[in-house]
Amino acid sequence: MSTSRPVTEPDVHDNGDDNDEGTGDVDAAADDGRPPSRRGRRRRRRGRLPSARIVVAALLALTLLAGVGLFVRAAQLEDSGATGNLALADADATDAVAGEVTDILRTVFSYTPETIEETERRAGELLAGPAAEEYSELMAEVRDLAADQQLTLTTTVVRAGVRDLTEDRAHLLVFLDQVAERAGEDPTTTAAQLSVTAQRGEDRWQVTEITSR
Repeated sequence: MSTSRPVTEPDVHDNGDDNDEGTGDVDAAADDGRPPSRRGRRRRRRGRLPSARIVVAALLALTLLAGVGLFVRAAQLEDSGATGNLALADADATDAVAGEVTDILRTVFSYTPETIEETERRAGELLAGPAAEEYSELMAEVRDLAADQQLTLTTTVVRAGVRDLTEDRAHLLVFLDQVAERAGEDPTTTAAQLSVTAQRGEDRWQVTEITSR
């Protein structure tokens, strides 16, 4: 047979200032007319208050850190020149340069044996800088080949995305398909991905750099 020990309230002794404070709490609790069990729950609730203050302080600290992080990120964007990128702010200007570069690439990379000379002439107006020099070298090789093999090249720009744009300079990523046809052979389709730089002149955009990716 098991026996149970009675649970009794601890004796309160007057042992100094600390115990005086404890006695005062007990006396005050006794005076309010509530049973000891409810007084115990009240003391336990009081004991949890410091933890609640710690949680609130931690949440405030996290909020402050998040605010600082957003401020630093905004400063980095401003310093990097991102705020001057019209590709992020001017949809009309972005569409315009994408459309002009699309037309340029389709024009200079599409020809038939009969139109290749006209294509080269147009390229002289639409290309500049390194792009114009590399195109001239390429077409010097293609010109005779196109006549001998009756080569026709048709270029279609699938997508042109503007990565960076200012008032007079643009960087684009362009995806295109090219269909080459030779006399007596089936057409051959090739996909290409290009990094393109365009510079704005007095009245038009010109492509100045073309890099295959």
